[in-house]
Amino acid sequence: MKVPLTPIRFLHRAEKQFGRKLGVVDGDRQWTYAEYASRCRRLANLIRSFGLEPGGRVAYLAYNTHQLLEAYYGVILAEGVFLPLNIRLSRDDIRFVLNDSQAECLFLHRAFLPLIEEIRSGLTRVRHFVVLDDAEEEVPAWAEPDSYETLLDAQPDTLELDFMEVDEDSLAEMFYTSGTTSRPKGVMLTHRNLYLHAVEAPLLLTCSDADVQLHTIPLFHVNGWGTPQFLTAMGGTHVMLPKFDPEEVFQQIERHRVSLLALVPTMATALLHHPGRERFDVSSVRQITIGGAASSPRQIREMEEAFGCRCIAGYGLTETCPVLTLGLPKSVLALDGDSRHRLQAMAGYPIPGVEIKLVGGREEELPWDGSAEGELAVRGDMVMEGYWNRPEETAKAMAGGWFHTGDLATIDPDGYVQIVDRSKDIIISGGENISSIELENVLLAHPEVLECAVIPVPDDTWGEVPKALVVRKAGATASADELLEHCRGRLAGFKMPKSVVFYEELPKGGTGKILKRQLRERYWEAEEKRVH
Repeated sequence: MKVPLTPIRFLHRAEKQFGRKLGVVDGDRQWTYAEYASRCRRLANLIRSFGLEPGGRVAYLAYNTHQLLEAYYGVILAEGVFLPLNIRLSRDDIRFVLNDSQAECLFLHRAFLPLIEEIRSGLTRVRHFVVLDDAEEEVPAWAEPDSYETLLDAQPDTLELDFMEVDEDSLAEMFYTSGTTSRPKGVMLTHRNLYLHAVEAPLLLTCSDADVQLHTIPLFHVNGWGTPQFLTAMGGTHVMLPKFDPEEVFQQIERHRVSLLALVPTMATALLHHPGRERFDVSSVRQITIGGAASSPRQIREMEEAFGCRCIAGYGLTETCPVLTLGLPKSVLALDGDSRHRLQAMAGYPIPGVEIKLVGGREEELPWDGSAEGELAVRGDMVMEGYWNRPEETAKAMAGGWFHTGDLATIDPDGYVQIVDRSKDIIISGGENISSIELENVLLAHPEVLECAVIPVPDDTWGEVPKALVVRKAGATASADELLEHCRGRLAGFKMPKSVVFYEELPKGGTGKILKRQLRERYWEAEEKRVH
């Protein structure tokens, strides 16, 4: 028997097995899984009423709310392709993505109406605009006159589509890369990709119907880290968080007995240093996963101490649904506290269904010895179909039947991956490669450093040298000389930051990542030739 691999089956399972159980919480509103499934079907019928053909793109410009979670199933139930937009993209990039993807419908929160008003005349395919908010204010003449709830209420709860009819190799979602180095690229994820990722990732993450996940990571970011699929499949409870705010996070943890958190490092830092966090009961939290950027052993240790639970790092990409590896200790390894925290801060070893290798400059395979550095290449069930309308870039990324991540890494004899750096973030000083991540981890080990970024800056002698951009903790007084002395002895001489600059805060993107490219531009804008 062959049953199509599609996320639709997860919704079907949740409704049949956990229909009476609380499925979704958003502020003071909540829905059982039976009610959530009904809303997804009604959304599918609404989308179909717009005349969307199978394979048509449905875009969302939305905060982390129940409406965005409903789209994960409602759009594919309508046989459409779900296209969540990064709300931090520039106006021009949003116009580009909507046109490049050939989106026909756009669901959006009211806050984004002025932005869409500015670019609407330049949109080539969007025919329907639906405002998601329940607010009573009038909507523009070009948008649907009725509210999202009114439109859903008018639709039937029944749907003709049977998941047995779904082509598992057809496109289900498109996520656009952030465009940090060029125009955003559309990553094509199939029903099969999403299904197998949702089955394989939780084998290491562990998840059950007793779990409550607070959606701190934006659902527009890399498939919501897979949680819309695997948490639904297991019957766990989704708690929505429209915007990340440390006080609100602690309140939601206490109120809803949250057990699972997914964070980027800057979010973890904000929680650790939030004033008065001791006021809240966080004893329900059993596991925290940190990804999206490199964590540090100190951060892992401090999070475990603050929340009294296991904290691990993980690694993945938009192109892989996204989880590839997790920093979980293997039972065969005898680890003390420090070595365990170092391991848990690593990218980790592959989840089931993922194969990895290191490749050198001539595509030769490099050894797993913990020191050889090469580009990490992967293959597995969750690797994308390709980049939308980018055949040459797809062929390059998939050369030799492996997806080339663009990340430089080592793999130790136990199979653990350590990301050395994004290839574009490696600092090449006098011909020597310097990992910005290594320098950042050394700086973050200083007790007065809150967060930092190390970037290359121009140098007449060496071409470029490392510069440390540091945010100190509240009340901290560490000087540049003190931080450089801290690095001395912990780093080889050629890797030493040549200078330290203090910032009140570092610029971040929509997912909380520090925007290194924006920081680099400030120092390279006067250069005729840029190394990066």
